[in-house]
Amino acid sequence: MRPDIAYDCDVLVVGGGIVGLSTAFAISRAAPGTRVTVLEKEPGPARHQTGRNSGVIHSGIYYRPGSLKARFAVRGAAEMVKFCAEYGIAHAVTGKLIVATGRQELPRLHALVQRGRENGIPVRELGAAQIAEYEPEVRGLAAIRVGTTGICDFVGVARQLAEASGAEIRYGARVVRVDRRPERGVAVATARGDVVRARVLVNCAGLYCDEVARLTGDDPGVRIVPFRGEYYELARPELVRGLVYPVPDPAFPFLGVHLTRGVAGDVHVGPNAVPALAREGYGWGVVRPRELAGTLSWPGAWRIARRHWRYGAGELRRSVSRTAFTEAVRRLLPAVGEEDLVPTAAGVRAQAVLRDGTLLDDFLIRESARAVHVLNAPSPAATASLPIGREVARRALTALASA
Repeated sequence: MRPDIAYDCDVLVVGGGIVGLSTAFAISRAAPGTRVTVLEKEPGPARHQTGRNSGVIHSGIYYRPGSLKARFAVRGAAEMVKFCAEYGIAHAVTGKLIVATGRQELPRLHALVQRGRENGIPVRELGAAQIAEYEPEVRGLAAIRVGTTGICDFVGVARQLAEASGAEIRYGARVVRVDRRPERGVAVATARGDVVRARVLVNCAGLYCDEVARLTGDDPGVRIVPFRGEYYELARPELVRGLVYPVPDPAFPFLGVHLTRGVAGDVHVGPNAVPALAREGYGWGVVRPRELAGTLSWPGAWRIARRHWRYGAGELRRSVSRTAFTEAVRRLLPAVGEEDLVPTAAGVRAQAVLRDGTLLDDFLIRESARAVHVLNAPSPAATASLPIGREVARRALTALASA
């Protein structure tokens, strides 16, 4: 290491969502005195995936036992509740129902019971009549109740992580160039002309994590293919007491249209999952040709389309037709009508896709010289953000020690 290099920080985190801020927080706890800077291109934290989701603290019941998702979600759910209680952030442990509305879903529902038990999650099986004990307006053939699921204000969590981390947070700092040299560290240039020099870079850029990896000189091996999730708000929130989910299709990393009562008492309905025409494509009118071309040039995107076109057609239909969306909701909540669904803000999921069209289901963290890349952190990343942050921090500090 050359002694004449002046570093602005020890660890530079790109991305001010909940994972990036949790990483900064974890570094400050594990190695006090480590200088951490966070670059976030927006004027504030948690403006994308963190702040545009259902606000659910997931139990971990869906995830393959032993996977990072399962381990981090189960651990992270308990830690998130504790964190919110400690810092006075709005939250509640509500429990949720997963409801089978067709006989073909019953084997998948029973498989979830087994998976939940393997992951150490308490699950109660319900018959059709017992569903009404929790949700009088919901109908189904059978259900399971997962008691450890909750809700919280993830934007509030992100703000608290930023404050408690002690890191220097630079907003409005979009990364445009990265110069990484093993003997000199990492120099990052932002769109407004600033240059930040660090010993180690941590890439938590979410929707742009693969692009930041390439700027660093690394081949991420995946492409972020953005999927928009569209939501409605229920005009009659009294129809739903808590959280109600359909039985998910295991072929897809999406949970289907569900009903979620938030910390403010409002009820969100959704999301679907449709291709976005930009990485921040929160509506059909948002098109960024360069980003769309990048998606279309990735072989995996076409393989997804060929493999799952029937599923995709149904999602597109629900996107353009409120009637179709209402039909999907009525399977769970027969009392709902089109007039009960009020459009609200959409979200975009940063889904990592392999060249062969595989949708990565688990978290993906890769390391290279002086860099740690978080390349897939979809739901339940917000739930699991505290243990994910510790894992990323551990790898970053290991890289720092050898720098």
